[in-house]
Amino acid sequence: MTNLGQPPQYDPNYPERPFPTPDEQGSPAAGTAIAENIERLGQTNPVADESNIYCLTIVGQVEGHIMLPPQNKTTKYEHIIPQLVAAEQSDKIEGVLIILNTVGGDVEAGLAISEMIASLSKPTVTLVLGGGHSIGVPIAVASDYSFIAESATMTIHPIRLNGLVIGVPQSFEYLEKMQERVTRFITLHSRITEQTLKDLMLKTGELARDIGTTVVGRDAVQYGLIDEIGGLGPAMAKLRQLMEQSRAQRGRMMVQ
Repeated sequence: MTNLGQPPQYDPNYPERPFPTPDEQGSPAAGTAIAENIERLGQTNPVADESNIYCLTIVGQVEGHIMLPPQNKTTKYEHIIPQLVAAEQSDKIEGVLIILNTVGGDVEAGLAISEMIASLSKPTVTLVLGGGHSIGVPIAVASDYSFIAESATMTIHPIRLNGLVIGVPQSFEYLEKMQERVTRFITLHSRITEQTLKDLMLKTGELARDIGTTVVGRDAVQYGLIDEIGGLGPAMAKLRQLMEQSRAQRGRMMVQ
């Protein structure tokens, strides 16, 4: 029999799913939760300390409407979006930390994730570790404040299309409009100017496909793409500061 006096304890890794109660441990539901932890985290018992910060990781390739081969490390947007919704509606979660190490991927899926992060009412901080390439750039700048490791890089290049192209003028028009969406989002959510972004995007002679630029950590800050150089500690400190400001603002609104 469940103790009604005790509220359910939520898994900090998945705020939409409560931990099983002592009475439920050993039930089929608890076994399923453990199996999910093994599959998704590689361990049976993740860190269960109570936390008001939700950590979201975007790694590998951002997978869109087409499934990638099983040997690819992917982040599926249909998994990320429900997690963001759950973090937004959870009363316990007060801030979201997004950690990026991605090569890019599907443009529309990446933009969908970026818009979701940008529209959260709770404080958000992104941290680029390793790389935040291609469509990872809009995701990296979508938060309230962004960090990048000194050794991390970001690849900025125009949108590219793989496979057979039917109707070249129409396809080019579509790509041009898609590129405008990406460019507009990046410039609206960072300090980089549109002209500087286009200069980096259309620079020749640097990348294997002869168009685009790879920007290292300090250069990303200098160009205004990312707010600050830093790792996990500074990112957590900044997120806590934003959370304190958010609490203070809510308190003032309640008094009024």
